Amino acid sequence: MPTYEYECQSCEHRFDEFQSITAKPLKKCPECGRLKLQRLIGGGAGLIFKGSGFYITDYRSDSYKAGAKADSGKGSDSKDGSKSKSKESGSSKGSGKAD
Repeated sequence: MPTYEYECQSCEHRFDEFQSITAKPLKKCPECGRLKLQRLIGGGAGLIFKGSGFYITDYRSDSYKAGAKADSGKGSDSKDGSKSKSKESGSSKGSGKAD
């Protein structure tokens, strides 16, 4: 249920009211009692979607997912290769310092 903001045109009293969407707007001001109440247009609040199904990656086709898995497999091989190269270069540096 949304929260609506109201303002009295007579006394300029502003307040928020938690109402159903189908509820009729309030007309009587709770401060002065006059029938000059007006519902204001609010900026709204940000929506937060939680759970699966709200990200673009959740809706990818099966062929795209297969290609992405193949690409990620290639990327992991290159990472392992770079690690082994750094280990080799580290051992050669260590032997150079020992001489």
